[in-house]
Amino acid sequence: MKAPKEIRTYCPRCKRHTVHSVAIYKKGKERAMSRGARLHAEDKKGYGGQKFPELKRSAKTTKKQTLRLKCKDCGHQIMRHGIRLKKMEIVQ
Repeated sequence: MKAPKEIRTYCPRCKRHTVHSVAIYKKGKERAMSRGARLHAEDKKGYGGQKFPELKRSAKTTKKQTLRLKCKDCGHQIMRHGIRLKKMEIVQ
């Protein structure tokens, strides 16, 4: 699917429709010392293994692509919920 580089949509901070720049959301790097990672490492340690079953193979063939919209006026960013597709590209 091809998505436009700019889209005119509602900005909750400006409280009106403005032009937004469109980008594909990418997950940031996970912190190794975050509380959840520490607790999970503690549960995995020693005898007993995983807290829940390890995923052997993935059932899905596609991923949900989320759009990140940034307002050109105020710079406020909003996420548009993901839709499931094979490939998404930003055009023009």
